[in-house]
Amino acid sequence: MNDRSGLAPDSSALAETTLASDAADRFEVAAPSKALEDALSPKAAANSRLAFEQAIADLSAKFVNLPPDQVDREIASGLEILTHALGTDRTNLGQIDAKTGDLVVTHTWTRPGVPAFAPRVMKGVLPWLEKRLMRGEISFAQRPSDLPPEAAVERAYMESIGEKSSLILPFRVGGKILGGFATDSFRTHTLWDEETIARVQTAADVFANALARKRADEQLRDLLTEIRELKDRLERENVYLRQEMQLEYSNSKMVGNSAAVREVLQKAEQVARTDSAVLILGETGTGKELLARIIHEMSKRKDRAMVKVNCAALPSTLMESELFGREKGAYTGALAREIGRFELADNSTIFLDEIGELPLELQSKLLRVLQEGEFERLGSSRTLHTDVRVIAATNRSLQTMVTEGKFREDLFYRLNVFPITMPPLRERREDIPPLVWHILKDLGDRMGKNIQGIHAPTMSKFQSYGWPGNVRELRNIIERNLILNHGEIFHAQLETMQTKGATKNQRGVEEVERDYFCQVLESTRWKIRGAGGAAEVTGLKPTTLEARLKKLGIERPA
Repeated sequence: MNDRSGLAPDSSALAETTLASDAADRFEVAAPSKALEDALSPKAAANSRLAFEQAIADLSAKFVNLPPDQVDREIASGLEILTHALGTDRTNLGQIDAKTGDLVVTHTWTRPGVPAFAPRVMKGVLPWLEKRLMRGEISFAQRPSDLPPEAAVERAYMESIGEKSSLILPFRVGGKILGGFATDSFRTHTLWDEETIARVQTAADVFANALARKRADEQLRDLLTEIRELKDRLERENVYLRQEMQLEYSNSKMVGNSAAVREVLQKAEQVARTDSAVLILGETGTGKELLARIIHEMSKRKDRAMVKVNCAALPSTLMESELFGREKGAYTGALAREIGRFELADNSTIFLDEIGELPLELQSKLLRVLQEGEFERLGSSRTLHTDVRVIAATNRSLQTMVTEGKFREDLFYRLNVFPITMPPLRERREDIPPLVWHILKDLGDRMGKNIQGIHAPTMSKFQSYGWPGNVRELRNIIERNLILNHGEIFHAQLETMQTKGATKNQRGVEEVERDYFCQVLESTRWKIRGAGGAAEVTGLKPTTLEARLKKLGIERPA
């Protein structure tokens, strides 16, 4: 039998003692035992008891206000003191593993030449003893033969290692049994009595209280560490929100009602319900980041902030630490540990803008995150796990880059699960008027300007222009001209716009003008004169507007 326990049970074979009639509940004397005291002179017996009580008192005094980091060392020292005081040879303190049920020896002291106790007693190895221990019953034996028939396994164990006597007490913390406290004799048979067991119980309680304080201190430190980590994470997220989450447009919805926009939003709604990777394609300035935010806000991850990384804005030397984090000392200048964007985006969405700019050496690491959800911080070998939904965007052709060997083919297929193409502004010209009004409202509120109308030629030019920079260029031109604008009617210096952006299929000025006037008239319910009328909105005199409408053949529907 393996050396699994130094603990031994009580027995019905203790008839030679005079302390109890029920052998299962008897206590036999430990050194200084009652039998030994009877053999000594009264003075010697008194000195022996006094010495033992003094040892217990000294032991208790050691643990008063003892710092938690010194508890384990003092328990080991206390076990040695207790073993000498009892006259036994080995004393152990074992605690039950909450996960496996095994008894793990956490503290021990053994005389030289005495078999050491096994570091772990697996659950079920000493079944009789285990049941008594979990019931909170004390177990002891003067010799192996004292054990009852049902403790055959425990008796065989004692005989196999030459153990002569054993005493076991349940080890409690906060009233809960967490293990056992045992002391064993290998040189002589020890007779245990109730008084001696009570002394041993006192010592065990001293150790239990010290361990309880240590455990409470460790739990408190763990909680404080967790609170600090959560606080640091919240602070990092707040800093990130302030630095990175400034929307390019003031609202979270895409402005426009063209067929192209409706198709994009329909696809976004379909994929938002899943955790699938999304690849947003389109020219610069078309609103790819805005679409990514719309998808995130419709997903089950919307309660946490979306994290953005612009792969084109970071040097390749810092890209890895930015994405995956770094440990202190990972490279020169790394003075503190920093978590990466993937760790920050755990249980949220990460938006990788300009993914085509990601260096080849990092593409394999990104692929691993997409496939396994695993990565390592720079300078660390510890594998971290993250649950991140990836949305990538690019204005480049990744398929061409794959052919040229500049982008991993397997990564492309991982990202291209659900591609969405953002249409350029020139392909949704009907969205230009509402976009212009929306941008004017947003910028006007910021600048303190109250714009009530748009100069008709300005809107005509806006709708006929090709907008190579798309919505971003439209916003920049409006902002530039709004700074110079006076009054409540918005005028733009049209000569500042790059005419090379115009396309061959641009509509004629009259057609654009006709559409604009029709939209204005519909919004004013065909009211031309007075406050809120079409003349006020367009900035034209009523007579001038009426003449223009007549020239263009615009009449109010019946």
